[in-house]
Amino acid sequence: MNKQEKIIALLLGLALAGWLWYTIAEQKKQAEARAKEAVAAQIAQARQPKTRPAAEAPQAVQPAATPAPEPAKPAKAKAPERLLKLANDQVELTLSTRGAVVKSATMRKYAQKVGPLSDANPALVLDFAAAPALALEGLAGVDADEDFTVAEQGRDFILFKNDVLTRRVTLKADYRIEVSEAFAHPDAAAAHGLSLGAVSMGSSKNDILSIDSYSLGGKKPKVVHHGDDGDSPLKSYLVAMAGGCSGSKSAAGMPVTSTVDYPGSQGWVAVKNRFFVSGLASCTEANRGFRATIMRDPDSQTYVLKSVAASALFAGTPAQRDYTLYLGPKKQALLWDLGMKDVMEFGMWRWLCYPLVWVLNVFNSLIPNYGVAIILLTILVRLLFWPLTHKSTVGMRKMQEIQPLVKEIQAKYKENPQRLQQEMMKVYRENHVNPMSSCLPMLAQIPVFIALFTVLRSAVELRYAPFLWISDLSEPEALFASWFPFGGLNILPLLMAGLTMLQSKFSPSTGDNKQQQMMMIMMPLMMLFMFYNFPSALSLYWALSTAFGVAQAWWIHKRGTPGRKKSPDGALDPDSVEMPQTRQMRRHQ
Repeated sequence: MNKQEKIIALLLGLALAGWLWYTIAEQKKQAEARAKEAVAAQIAQARQPKTRPAAEAPQAVQPAATPAPEPAKPAKAKAPERLLKLANDQVELTLSTRGAVVKSATMRKYAQKVGPLSDANPALVLDFAAAPALALEGLAGVDADEDFTVAEQGRDFILFKNDVLTRRVTLKADYRIEVSEAFAHPDAAAAHGLSLGAVSMGSSKNDILSIDSYSLGGKKPKVVHHGDDGDSPLKSYLVAMAGGCSGSKSAAGMPVTSTVDYPGSQGWVAVKNRFFVSGLASCTEANRGFRATIMRDPDSQTYVLKSVAASALFAGTPAQRDYTLYLGPKKQALLWDLGMKDVMEFGMWRWLCYPLVWVLNVFNSLIPNYGVAIILLTILVRLLFWPLTHKSTVGMRKMQEIQPLVKEIQAKYKENPQRLQQEMMKVYRENHVNPMSSCLPMLAQIPVFIALFTVLRSAVELRYAPFLWISDLSEPEALFASWFPFGGLNILPLLMAGLTMLQSKFSPSTGDNKQQQMMMIMMPLMMLFMFYNFPSALSLYWALSTAFGVAQAWWIHKRGTPGRKKSPDGALDPDSVEMPQTRQMRRHQ
């Protein structure tokens, strides 16, 4: 037996000895316990009085028996759930007698899929079954599983009652739900939440989920977009692509459902996706914040949002409380009247976005097609910028024409930068040229472009709006998506890239020819890469705007620069350029 085998045998022996010792000790303990139990039983039996036979038993009055405890009352059987409808031409609500809540809302003017409303393509349903709207959370007797009776029902209202709460739900125009409720036993300490329902992520990759609120705390009330605000504890939960340059954030180890409280009184709270919103617009009772419940997709390896819910938090139950819930499309005009226009999330460009949406809807009312409305909007913007772009193009052309003179002065005074600057400014002044004029139109159009991008990416008016071969202006064209790479064939970005190249060709250049040729290639490719998967509404606007720019540049190129003469071969007549007078020239005059 080697050393290793000896060690193993020793360990096994010790283990066996330990086991035997443990077994014997346990048996001894059990025997002692049984002996003690037997002794105790004998003592108890000896202390009991001996009973007489029945014939000899005295006729003594028996003591009153201790009353047996009453059996527990069976739980009150729940009545069968009743589903009731409230509807107008805009929305149909499905309400339940369990909790007096809203289970779903059917958007009667919005189809589920691309195409017109029909039996095969019914209206969109916002399903709140998992988190019913109007549910009172944390209050006994009124949660979403408690029975209510229908005390009264009219064409546009339902009155629910139970022992704790009386609630009247009224459906108004413009997707408003007005609620009036009275508590049988008001309690200032009965903290609870009022659910706004859950909004789910749509099928589009451009969809979003977020929560907005109007915070009344702090030095000054402010709108908080919790998906963008770096100070909000909700931001990291609401940003699906949170991995930055490294890609999507991994979902490994993250809970499927997360709950986050946001403290402080809020004027309004809204849960939204790209096109629809559920929001507490106003309430007679001040809240103390809200609770957000964020659910991710459990089947995805990366962090992808699935649904977002919110509940306004209240410190207690008053005798009476009235509030308004908005449940409908993210439409500027409707939200404006409720004081919730910032749900549109236009940011610093709101001053430009609001009139753009208004103009777009005016054009659509004249010709009911949003593709045509975008074309008319593009024409309007180009007309407004025509004087500026015309002046810029003419200025660039003048700059191109005086380039030989500029190069001559640069060569002559290259050793004297101060003199060079003076002579250059003199040439610009005498030929009425502003070197910065070519940048002004682009700088002026940047805010318009950003505002249009902001409006067109989230305008519910463009949802499933068709135009020519485009089935949905809110999405890329995606033609032949089943076999074409990059998500399908998008014609408008390709057309825009070609027009951008053509515009560069007609536009005057004052730089090096090689640099100009490189820009003619790089700029269209960059624009194509940026725009390829943008909503087709934005590509339509930019392609059409570029086409107008090409036409304007061609017209100025054909007409020539005002005040300039050309020789028969098309070259500039040197006599038409005002040459700066040097000191020697002035001596000979």
